[in-house]
Amino acid sequence: MQIIPAIDIIDGKCVRLTQGDYAQKTIYNENPLEVALQFQDAGLQRLHLVDLDGAKAGAVKNWKILEQLTVKTNMVIDFGGGIKKEEDLRIVFDSGAAYATIGSLAVKEEATFVAWLSTYGASKFLLGADVKDEKIAIGGWLETTEIHILDFIQQNHAHGIAQLFCTDVSKDGKLEGPSVALYQKIIDAFPDLHFIASGGVSNLADLEQLQAIGCKGAIVGKAIYENRITLNELSIFNA
Repeated sequence: MQIIPAIDIIDGKCVRLTQGDYAQKTIYNENPLEVALQFQDAGLQRLHLVDLDGAKAGAVKNWKILEQLTVKTNMVIDFGGGIKKEEDLRIVFDSGAAYATIGSLAVKEEATFVAWLSTYGASKFLLGADVKDEKIAIGGWLETTEIHILDFIQQNHAHGIAQLFCTDVSKDGKLEGPSVALYQKIIDAFPDLHFIASGGVSNLADLEQLQAIGCKGAIVGKAIYENRITLNELSIFNA
């Protein structure tokens, strides 16, 4: 299982939100590059980079940080937040992202997303599914749809999506443990999916449990920043 540390950006700084609430913001470092290099030095090879300014504005904002990280680290970076138009998508790829992370757009503008998959190739995208009571949540988690997570995955799997991460809204940023039962259900239904767990990881035991049920990756944020898990401890997953 690959550990994927998360860096969330607001005003060029490395922050974390609790349950996606901009009012519950903690600044952990003024310099995202410094943080990314620490991850790289610990042997981590991939990075989940989120442009929270872009997500709020509906257009990519922090692409220069993406560019800096792709030039000055060797990490494989997926980038999301504010990718609403093809112009934004091109900026993200031109700035060096290996994958563009798409969430709400795949629900609200399915035709646009499918066209992008056709143009750029499904392998260039990481699909994010935010879930509340097993239903897809969109718009910064403010709106819950009637789309069941398994139906959402089935639909996008048919379009060629092979890589997906799922965040349980009720768990994110709360360090209360991941939604293991939900993830097990997804993995059982889609055994060939490159499934990445996201949200709720609080300690090493959580990661070991996610690995045991067959997760291919786990996005970890707050647990690292709050020193619940050390970068040294994560090295066991890089062996």
